[in-house]
Amino acid sequence: MPFWKPPVAWESLGLDPVAFALGPLVIRWYSLAYIAGILIGWWLLLRMVRRPGSPMTKRHVDDLVTWCTIGVIAGGRLGYVLFYDPGTYLARPLEILAVWEGGMAFHGGLAGVILAILLYCRAHGLAVWRVLDYVAVVTPIGLLLGRLANFVNGELWGRLTDGTWGIIFPGGGPYPRHPSQLYEAALEGALLLALLSFLFWRTDARLKPGLLGGLFVLLYGLFRFTAEFFREPDVQLGTLATGLTMGQTLSVPMILFGLWHVARVGTRTPVRP
Repeated sequence: MPFWKPPVAWESLGLDPVAFALGPLVIRWYSLAYIAGILIGWWLLLRMVRRPGSPMTKRHVDDLVTWCTIGVIAGGRLGYVLFYDPGTYLARPLEILAVWEGGMAFHGGLAGVILAILLYCRAHGLAVWRVLDYVAVVTPIGLLLGRLANFVNGELWGRLTDGTWGIIFPGGGPYPRHPSQLYEAALEGALLLALLSFLFWRTDARLKPGLLGGLFVLLYGLFRFTAEFFREPDVQLGTLATGLTMGQTLSVPMILFGLWHVARVGTRTPVRP
């Protein structure tokens, strides 16, 4: 008789999107994921700039974290509005400011962070590509924690599956779905962090301006494009006329740029530390 394991119901996992409440103040795990990602990334950047040849000092890191925080929140929110749900926010524009209700897009957040770094480096005379390389190494921390928070929230679930690892998510119908949030946490978060950290700490990649940043763009694009095959398309968009999801469509330029950029800078002679 074949072994059959019933699918797991998300509710049975004992997860709660709310971390704790202090009277009317409700603190959600998703908010804590953003805060933890910023603090851990800040701590790691402070360690990284101690290595010889750093493009910035501790003072620069402290200031840059504030700039990047503004960039990721503003860019992530505007990216979601423009790419995923423009109709709703054109009808109710004031809701664009309601970031506490969710709705953030990584591709928009990435653009916001890049713009913040460009402006900061120009104001302080820093080497843009090298600063981008350092920030790229720590960015997967936020991706990892954010995708785990998506799972805790029971949102952004995957497509239907008959695998024994399928989970029945609230709002996702009666059938099991891929826990695609965990796939993305593993690929875009843990694996990408491990690869870039290895290259930074164990090779001279950090001394080749633009290499680590280019690898981040390339690998994230590839990992996100792959994970989208298991993730349910956004309900307001579905699959686009091209047969791709919006996440895949936005990842294609990242893959193409990453391939071109890594090929261009990968053979450069490292700068002197």
